[in-house]
Amino acid sequence: MNKIQSDEQLAVILQKLRNKFEADGQDLNSYLEGMTHNQYLNYWDYIQLDTLLSLQKPKTNFPDEFIFVVYHQIAELYFKLILFDINQVITEKNISSSFVLEKMIRINHYFNQLLISFEHIIGSISKSQFGQFRTSLMPASGFQSCQFREIELNATPIIHLVDKEYRNADVGVDIQDLYPHLYWKKGSIDSKTGKKTLTLVQFEEKYDTYLLSEATKFQTLNLWTIFEQLQQKEPLSEALKEAYKTFDLNMNVHWALIHFKAAAKHLSKKPVDMTSTGGTNWQQYLPPRFQKIVFFPELWSKEEIENWGKAYIESALAPQA
Repeated sequence: MNKIQSDEQLAVILQKLRNKFEADGQDLNSYLEGMTHNQYLNYWDYIQLDTLLSLQKPKTNFPDEFIFVVYHQIAELYFKLILFDINQVITEKNISSSFVLEKMIRINHYFNQLLISFEHIIGSISKSQFGQFRTSLMPASGFQSCQFREIELNATPIIHLVDKEYRNADVGVDIQDLYPHLYWKKGSIDSKTGKKTLTLVQFEEKYDTYLLSEATKFQTLNLWTIFEQLQQKEPLSEALKEAYKTFDLNMNVHWALIHFKAAAKHLSKKPVDMTSTGGTNWQQYLPPRFQKIVFFPELWSKEEIENWGKAYIESALAPQA
């Protein structure tokens, strides 16, 4: 590039900047002068690396607890990415099936990373170490992830998230009526006393008002209602349907069963299984076949819903070649 071309390009850029700042009543020269005092951006400041790496604070000296903490922080960041892309889908004004498919594929990639890393990271944690450091974490529990509950509410109408006993019961369709019967609230009843666990009490105190407002906000604007809108406009591709079904399986089958598998490894004990750190009845709460939470039941056959999670279990138990 010669000097004349360089000067011409610089003039074009300066004019664009002048137009931008003048439109807001700002003085371009002052901003340019300020740039002469700015420090160059570096990687560690841009991603707040020092702060990020200071957030791991295990409660014990067992080495594997550090891994436990880091994985859950990573999971929450992935949840944030998933919510970010769901929000793009449900707020897009000129929605198209290609746009939704692009985001759903990326959301499923995020979840696949969560599932793979759980298997290799949490699955490799020492059972003896976990058995000791877990008692220092009570009553904290991954059950208390507000972002996971937000993803559920962003995905489907609340009727699909209530305990199975209430899906066809005469409890009305008002959010206020349905919200107390969400499936995870029943799952956090103390298996011995029949009362709410402290884990649930803490969670409700912190998030109930917020989640109730989110449930109301997303009742008619969620991934499923977007799918229905698109379906009214055009025939939808099998790829989009499969992307929705993959998301459904990842959230409601794979995620639940991979946690059940870990709980069985770490908490199974004869003659009586140990309770989770949150005191939830994990034996009844985690297996998909009990609750049959399905975000998009219209995309599945009656037989598939009846056998919800069965194929995954059979695959996991099949002999490896």
